[in-house]
Amino acid sequence: MELGLIQYANDVSSEAHIEVMRQAKPGMKEYQLESIFLHHSYRYGACRHCSYTCICATGENSSILHYGHTAAPNDRTLNDGDMALMDMGAEYNFYGSDITCSYPINGKFNSNQATVYNAVLKAHNAVISHMQPGVKWVDMHKLAEQTILESLKNEKIIHGDIADMMTRRLGAVFMPHGLGHLLGIDTHDPGGYPEGLERPKEPGLSSLRTIRELKEGMVITVEPGCYFIDALLRPARDDPVSSKFFNWEEIEKYKSFGGVRIESDLYVTAQGC
Repeated sequence: MELGLIQYANDVSSEAHIEVMRQAKPGMKEYQLESIFLHHSYRYGACRHCSYTCICATGENSSILHYGHTAAPNDRTLNDGDMALMDMGAEYNFYGSDITCSYPINGKFNSNQATVYNAVLKAHNAVISHMQPGVKWVDMHKLAEQTILESLKNEKIIHGDIADMMTRRLGAVFMPHGLGHLLGIDTHDPGGYPEGLERPKEPGLSSLRTIRELKEGMVITVEPGCYFIDALLRPARDDPVSSKFFNWEEIEKYKSFGGVRIESDLYVTAQGC
């Protein structure tokens, strides 16, 4: 029954996200996109509440991981050429969903947008293909980081040895949050750190909401992202060792990009997901 409620909330949320995508256009406000999602979820899915405050970020705002709360109430005007990062999930009978879609407001990816989107999509799909009972979640996080770094290297945004970058935790410069979290009655469901497990201290890994091994029956989100956040890029540039891995001329082209996140909710079975 629990799984059915989570599935229903996800189905309604998916349909609402599609409706937002259909209606989004330059000149609208971010809060109007949020309003479309809320209306569609309630009118067509009987989901009166959301699992969390909607994150409707466009342009540079998409690099703010939890944008849309009291200090930044989804009030920017959408511009032609903006990327949108829509992190919204409906709740049904107390069970949640948590879905993030990223896309260009005008419906057409430019080359820079396609580069970052495809890097995140590749990481998202790589993680899902490796998920099965017994897999350590921290290894999935590192797989996502590595996949994104490899894609950025292919586009000459960074250069050097990927293993060295991983050792220096440079993946956290582009993806400072954890890969995902348990999902159920709470959006960030408890149980991520049972007795005996300690939170890692390294950059990026310290943000993981769980480091458990996957178990059959778990519901967990997969949400890799790639962002260009000045507060993280600046220290990397100032560090003489880390700086050599970055093509700063290329990085400059992405400074106003914001970020991309793709998030799905997965049910772990004996065969995988």
